[in-house]
Amino acid sequence: MLQLTGTHHVSALTNDIKSNHRFYTEVMGMRLVKKSVNQDDTSMYHLYYGDEIGSPGTAMTFFDMPLAARERRGNRSISRTTFRVAGEEALGYWQDRLAVQGLKTDGSHEVDGRARLDFEDEDGLVVSLVDDAGVGRARPWSQSPVPPEHQIRGLGYSEITVPELAPTHDFLTGVFDMAADHEYAHPQAPEHRVHVYRMNAEGPASELHVAVRPDLPRASYGSGGVHHVAFRIPDYEQYHRWTERLQATGMPFSGEVDRYYFRSLYIREPGGILFELATDGPGFHNDEPVETLGQSLALPPFLEQHRGRIEATLQPL
Repeated sequence: MLQLTGTHHVSALTNDIKSNHRFYTEVMGMRLVKKSVNQDDTSMYHLYYGDEIGSPGTAMTFFDMPLAARERRGNRSISRTTFRVAGEEALGYWQDRLAVQGLKTDGSHEVDGRARLDFEDEDGLVVSLVDDAGVGRARPWSQSPVPPEHQIRGLGYSEITVPELAPTHDFLTGVFDMAADHEYAHPQAPEHRVHVYRMNAEGPASELHVAVRPDLPRASYGSGGVHHVAFRIPDYEQYHRWTERLQATGMPFSGEVDRYYFRSLYIREPGGILFELATDGPGFHNDEPVETLGQSLALPPFLEQHRGRIEATLQPL
């Protein structure tokens, strides 16, 4: 039986990659585990932030587009990204830390049975920290400015917003084999519901939350918006079986794509939201040792011959 095993990574867009790098390493305390470029447009950086070794399920990634307009929020979008921390004490630490940075929060509050702290990053990306009760292994970054016990442990759930549930429900359950688990009132609009779908894992990273908001206009993607969310495939054997599964649906999809650090499949659900399925391996240490991850520009072998041209177009971080 094919089953996805949780969130793999989330990829978003920034207007200012230098500020983004400072924020996610110095404020959020995450490690830059890969400094690379968008493999489909090498004129822009693609930065990956994660834990000490860039474990699957910890990577928040950003594409750099300085001239992009700010995202207009609405439905048919990936509307919230969550990170996992361990316990109420950690949330209290983060509330104080974010306040020092001038970032507004409404304080820790309960959403769907978990404590959550909501804020926006410097690009306006909608972010939450959620208490995962310390479930699962964590690999704190030894050089993080955040104490190990309060560091981000990895990604939690993503929330998507759609105008109607049925087409997305049929896709998630019929194609991705996610289980419809439960629902709750939307925190900002209690008259609307958020439906929770579960993968074969534990904790917040095993979930996808689907907010149904027919009252909202369609989103317009831009800076501060999420481009796609990826879900985990544990090995190559299952990866090829997922390829067969997607082919059998008759829906357009990317086919197999080798990103060098993982292998991917891309498909849009009926509402237009882009999902990726990505393998756990080979990982970010595929081309550089763990000790020096993210310190130099890493290019997959098929781009190495163009290194000089690529480096000339990138601003130093």
